[in-house]
Amino acid sequence: MADSAPIGIGIIGSGFMARSYAACLASYVQGARLVAVAGGSRAPQLAADYGVTAAIDASTLVEDPSVDAVIIATPEVAHRDQTILAARAGKHVLVEKPMAPTVRQCDEMIEACNQANVQLMVVQSQRFRGVHRRAYESLSNGQIGNVRQIRHWSHQTESFSAALAAQNPFVLDPVGIGLQMGWSVHSFDLVRWLAGSEARSVFAHATTYSGSTVSDLSLMAQIEFLNGVTAQIWVCLEMPGATFAGSPLQTQVVGESGLMSLDGYAHFDLSTGAGWERIWQQPPMNLSDPSDPARLESFSQVVQEFVDAIQAQRPPSVTGLDGRAAVALCLAALESAKRGQPVNLVSGNTPQQSQVKSTCPDYHN
Repeated sequence: MADSAPIGIGIIGSGFMARSYAACLASYVQGARLVAVAGGSRAPQLAADYGVTAAIDASTLVEDPSVDAVIIATPEVAHRDQTILAARAGKHVLVEKPMAPTVRQCDEMIEACNQANVQLMVVQSQRFRGVHRRAYESLSNGQIGNVRQIRHWSHQTESFSAALAAQNPFVLDPVGIGLQMGWSVHSFDLVRWLAGSEARSVFAHATTYSGSTVSDLSLMAQIEFLNGVTAQIWVCLEMPGATFAGSPLQTQVVGESGLMSLDGYAHFDLSTGAGWERIWQQPPMNLSDPSDPARLESFSQVVQEFVDAIQAQRPPSVTGLDGRAAVALCLAALESAKRGQPVNLVSGNTPQQSQVKSTCPDYHN
């Protein structure tokens, strides 16, 4: 495939993440090139900055013969329709997280891409962060034996959440998945990936403690996985003034013969005896700069995996089913908090990914 023509990529969306992906394609991704941008008031400027076509709209972009695949970097409420539009035009799809606001919409996206025989990949950038990628490799190599327990937390301040909502009002769209779940989808996917199993059940509590009118800014959830792993997730988007020491994304893993401590934006530490060893240190990054090289590393690897999967005609490492499972976990956590009792996600003893129940809480049909 090294002699193949570069894959033409069109970006639907023109905000912060669209600019990030444009930078990835311009400087870091091999075997692909950006050819067009559409969607949003900033699309003409983004296209001009990278010397590509500013398509009138998404429909025009997917009909462009120079576009082989699309990156969808729009709010989740638009993902289903834009994915189906692209699939019907024969374009491969890389779609931002959360995959969609409902499980049903995820199913429709998967079905559309299957019918069109095009690849569907969902962005789960935390899997590609240096800390998490190396931790997963260590787990796959059996360095701490089988995983037993996972504790994960993701914290941001009240002021951060207020600014995020002000800059991106779509996160408060009642048709969307919400600010908390849009943020937590990273955590649920990461824990499921490290556990190496589908979730059997989730028991959660969600509330807002501060004076914010945004619901469910604080969430605690306990997940039981089919392989016996148990996990706790704590996502708080209303920390008062500061967060705890270290970066705001932390994960601890207990295995049969060792421990892992993961500071998502700083370092990966491993213990297989009495002490700790630092396995990897993350170079400093500016998370608010769409062109920062260290920040773009994980996103470049996401896009590279998408391109490689297309060229090799194989499924990507993060499939539509993975994106669906993360959405199902998010919605199950909200439903559990609403009911005050656990919510089961699967039936049977050894379900595959495709058997995750479509009847998982689906607030918006």
